[in-house]
Amino acid sequence: ASDVYKRQIKEIDCCAWDSIPEEVLLSSQPVVLRGLVADWPIVAAANQSTEQTIAYLKKFDSGRPLTAMEGGADIDGRIFYNDNFDGFNFDYHRMTLAQVFEKLVEYQRIDKPPMIYVGSTNIDNWLPGFRDENDLVLGERSPLASLWIGNRSRVAPHYDFPTNIACSVAGRRRFTLFPPEQLHNMYVGPIDRSPAGQPISLVDLADPDYQRFPKFEQALQASQAADLEPGDAILIPSMWWHHVEAMDSLNVLVNYWWRSTPSFMGPPLSVLQHAILGLRDLPEDQRAVWKDLFDYYVFNPSEENVAHIPESVRGALNPITEQTAQQIRGLLLEQFKH
Repeated sequence: ASDVYKRQIKEIDCCAWDSIPEEVLLSSQPVVLRGLVADWPIVAAANQSTEQTIAYLKKFDSGRPLTAMEGGADIDGRIFYNDNFDGFNFDYHRMTLAQVFEKLVEYQRIDKPPMIYVGSTNIDNWLPGFRDENDLVLGERSPLASLWIGNRSRVAPHYDFPTNIACSVAGRRRFTLFPPEQLHNMYVGPIDRSPAGQPISLVDLADPDYQRFPKFEQALQASQAADLEPGDAILIPSMWWHHVEAMDSLNVLVNYWWRSTPSFMGPPLSVLQHAILGLRDLPEDQRAVWKDLFDYYVFNPSEENVAHIPESVRGALNPITEQTAQQIRGLLLEQFKH
């Protein structure tokens, strides 16, 4: 029933893996790139059969153990918390890619199989050589390329700080996206313990409980959705919430993450956690003062604010460089020791 709310994500089908327009890569809105990687060899293998897909991936398998998530058939592929929220509804297991493939083939013969899911696995480490035949050209960017493999699964709505191009190379995937400003309607779970690494929405998109989560209906009204076939890709801008459903008995996704700022600047989520530790429970009048300080130094900084300080001694008030970032980290580490 919730599908009636979702608008289709804007689509383009006029670019190739080696010539993605810069305006697409800089887009602040999601974009579906139909057929972007349709001529990758892995997609050709996936269009033949499960066996061909697995055989192709095995050519590059380093044999190194990786981490897989395994959950019972009762979770219906939903990667989530357990009933008490003190753990998850799946277990982590170390295994090789070959063992993952064995289970995927076995589970194809079962009507309601258990879930197995390998997420965010570095391609260059686990499948060396794969990107020589299957890759995107992203200009000066240095993306992190990752592999995702599993059977049917549902990943709860979450956001990522980096921009993301996700390429569906085997199986079909359904993406449902929500703009960042829908935060207040997403019913976000704990920020320090999450099955996806990032905070997730507690709403089950397959069966939204509007009694418990009434504002989520507003989020759905602002949502956008798209189904990806093998060879299709989607650009998900930084901080957009996205729910990802893998819909077949074998699904393989390749994604590229990059950030628009240098990695030495660190993850903003860590700043949020630090702010909760140091600021959130202050008296209201003190919080108001710190809110003004953050606005002055962080959200609306200006040259006028620091013009009276000699540039050579402005320290963290100067534009952040790698050296400045290291100095700030060192200072924070010292402070956290006490």
